[in-house]
Amino acid sequence: MSQQLIEKLKGFKVIPVIQINNVEQAVPLAKTLVENGLPVAEVTFRTAEAEEAIRLMREAYPSMCIGAGTVLNAAQVDRAKAAGAEFIVAPGLNPNTVRYCQEQDIAMVPGVNNPSQVEQALELGLTFLKFFPAEASGGINMIKSLLAPYVDVAFMPTGGIGKANVKDYLAIDRVHCCGGTWMVAPALIEAGNWDEIGRLVREAVELVNP
Repeated sequence: MSQQLIEKLKGFKVIPVIQINNVEQAVPLAKTLVENGLPVAEVTFRTAEAEEAIRLMREAYPSMCIGAGTVLNAAQVDRAKAAGAEFIVAPGLNPNTVRYCQEQDIAMVPGVNNPSQVEQALELGLTFLKFFPAEASGGINMIKSLLAPYVDVAFMPTGGIGKANVKDYLAIDRVHCCGGTWMVAPALIEAGNWDEIGRLVREAVELVNP
């Protein structure tokens, strides 16, 4: 992953992890994120609408930082890249998917939660990693334990992170940013409650940028 993209994600501090069930929600959601100070999204491939959602968001907001999440194989990498995703996030570390992303020249952030996986990532030339599922894997204590021996590694913790603990994660050196769903909860997106999402996004931005 380019240092430029890492610095961009680091600047946002919080990365909204988004599940789109209806493509008509994509552009209003992107608009809400952009207008409330968080022009970034990781759109998960958990739904069939993800690819089209990324395409619509990219067309509406070309400068927005958009990634694809829960990407499990090369076919999904191709679809995400063609739709306009600029980075790929996976829940785990699949060397085949990592190598494919490297061949396709698209940034990849695989998920890890133990030393063996960190070493596998380092062997593949990756140092910016998703720590997932963060809270279930030991949270802050586990991250500190992993960062100690691996001095070149930085993390994007995701999973179980909300406004109550996000600042504690971000206070750790080499935790560059955190993925979260609390400001873009699926129920709020489903209901089209853009005002409430906007309020939660503003609150999140203020929380992590005191």
